[in-house]
Amino acid sequence: MDFWWILYIIDWVLFLPVAITVAYIFIFAVIALFKSTRDIKKAKQFNRFIVLIPAYKSGKKVLETVNAVLGQTYNQRNFDIVVISDHQSEMINMRLAQMPITLLTPNFEKSSKAKSLQYAILNLPQFKIYDAVVLLDAGNIVDPDFLELVNDAFDTSGSKVIQTHRMSRNRDTSISRMDSTFEEINNNIFRAGHIVVGLSSALNSSGTIFDYQWFKQNIMKVRATVGEDKELEAMLVREGIFIDYFEDIHVYDEKTRFIQDFNMQRGRWTYIQLHSFISNIRYLPSGFINSQHDQIDKLLQWALVPRTIMMGLITIMSFVLPFIYLSLVIKWWVAAAIALFAFSLATPDYLVDKNWDRDYLRAPLITIGAIINIFRAGKDEAGNRLDAFGQVFHRLNIFRFIKRKKK
Repeated sequence: MDFWWILYIIDWVLFLPVAITVAYIFIFAVIALFKSTRDIKKAKQFNRFIVLIPAYKSGKKVLETVNAVLGQTYNQRNFDIVVISDHQSEMINMRLAQMPITLLTPNFEKSSKAKSLQYAILNLPQFKIYDAVVLLDAGNIVDPDFLELVNDAFDTSGSKVIQTHRMSRNRDTSISRMDSTFEEINNNIFRAGHIVVGLSSALNSSGTIFDYQWFKQNIMKVRATVGEDKELEAMLVREGIFIDYFEDIHVYDEKTRFIQDFNMQRGRWTYIQLHSFISNIRYLPSGFINSQHDQIDKLLQWALVPRTIMMGLITIMSFVLPFIYLSLVIKWWVAAAIALFAFSLATPDYLVDKNWDRDYLRAPLITIGAIINIFRAGKDEAGNRLDAFGQVFHRLNIFRFIKRKKK
């Protein structure tokens, strides 16, 4: 086999999954244009909420979140706040203890968000009765009428789980502005666009509201050290539970400011996506047999090339191939144009400001840097280093010698 055949094979092996990913993104970016404002009816009753806030080494950010929830206009007799303060300083715990909340202080050897949530459920008083669980991350800020809107939406939806609209609360660096844009693109493509055609929204890691009994039973089944939201998402679609999305209920999340954190975050998300696909691929046949469209769609989502890798590959091939064989690069340029057009459709107008052009001139370099780091370890919530693909191979009983060699 000569050089040109090898080049053609490599080119198409890389291009086909990228093309499928670009097509999926473009289709739902267009569909999202047809979204309409949801009419949220006033609820007939006041649900009782338990607000869970896992806080691992979050510092003062957890205090901001607690204060935002305490400032709700919703009747305070109808919601409780539980902070799971893991590896926090004594000063932060002392300040939390003075607030009208339930403070739990586990000290896990290997911490994770799933462990914190399980710990909270196990340590809640048995006599407490709740209708729904609200999950917030330390650092999230909510509007004063957040729980009122959630109560109305939960009643309007009739589903056991709803996802609110997570937005950025800071755009003070190029990286945080880019992260904010990616978040909103995901909101439009994987949440708003899906709701338009009757498919379940993707869950986010915060701003999610679950039926209390469902959450209590199923959070104990989560085994992931990272990506507990995707594990819960997989459980929901297997049970045929629709995940609703309300764009007009906002949760403000602090975005990463530095490129090292951005790259590490993408590495962790790539692991979560690959792990989710491999863990759930066995349900694909039953999804087709039983016409479980959400199940099929989620597996397709998790099989797509992660957006950071996709744009990095497009950038690299678009610049390298013209020096080798010009005709091969044309399809990559077309894919790049469609992807950028889809992203522009999915980007809200408020994010297009004076910094837009400068930030996106840097985007190709950042995505290439993310690819380099994406195969390095992501960090779990305890700061332990995870070899993402090594863990996946370990689960598949492949390349075990890699683990032995590391020891």
